Amino acid sequence: MKSELNSTYSEVTEFILLGFRTPPKLQILLFLVFLLLYMVTVVGNISMIIVIKMDSRLQMPMYFFLRNLSYLDLCYSTVIAPNTLANFLSNEKNISYNGCAAQFFFFALFVTTEGFLLAVMAFDGFWAICSPLLYPVRMSQNVCVRLVTGSYIFGCINSMIQTGFTFSLRFRGENRLDHFFCDLPALIKISCVDTFVNKIVLYILSALIIITTTTGILVSYASILSTVLKIPSTHGRSKTFSTCGSHIAVVSLFYGTVFFMYSQPGVASSPEQSKIVGVLYTLIIPMLNSLIYSLRNRDVKDVVKRLLHRQWFSH
Repeated sequence: MKSELNSTYSEVTEFILLGFRTPPKLQILLFLVFLLLYMVTVVGNISMIIVIKMDSRLQMPMYFFLRNLSYLDLCYSTVIAPNTLANFLSNEKNISYNGCAAQFFFFALFVTTEGFLLAVMAFDGFWAICSPLLYPVRMSQNVCVRLVTGSYIFGCINSMIQTGFTFSLRFRGENRLDHFFCDLPALIKISCVDTFVNKIVLYILSALIIITTTTGILVSYASILSTVLKIPSTHGRSKTFSTCGSHIAVVSLFYGTVFFMYSQPGVASSPEQSKIVGVLYTLIIPMLNSLIYSLRNRDVKDVVKRLLHRQWFSH
């Protein structure tokens, strides 16, 4: 059957993103919801980057990593959201073959990099809480830059492998992606050749990344917990736990979603479920990350209040 398809149909030069199959009126409603989520994401993450950059009290490793996290959230939501918003208002929901490959590459790059960065942030917390005297040496500016650079390198390696394997598949005849962006399970589903190797590569890479990063996070937090429990005062313990609370919430959201989406066989067989999870990690999580850190972090809240106070009285 596949050989017949190969001989009958020409190579695909563009894909049609079917998106959410709803009546036109609901499409407008979805457009407004997506637009609101994306605007909050953009404003929240850009504000976080500016606040951290402007205030000298936030020039510490933790906030250097947080600034990079906000940048990644802004980037990977921007890779998806503008095209999705345009498709809500368009009858032609096309994306070129090269455009699809580029979207796939950059999304995989930023998401994978964020996974490694979250592990790095846990490592930073370990040194800050468990060895505060060695912290300035262990987490110097040079070390922080290397850790962020390493996160990007691992993200780029994974993205190149995934993109290379995925777009080496043959797409003939069927070019309708039952998704709102070029996601791997949807692309694998419409390929006209055997995708067994691609699925194996997907699960192995996903498993390696998730196991490696979550192990680092769990080991860091096991050490942190052991140290915190030795603190005699209840106030000291609660203050330290609150410092870690934001990171734990972000890690739980991110890894829970990624694990559900890419590390379970059969997820790709449910397009509607894929779309809902897709909305979660392309818009909801990038939006929530900035809100979680801005609302739960006392230093960030103090800086924001001071900047607003200064702005108010300057007028």
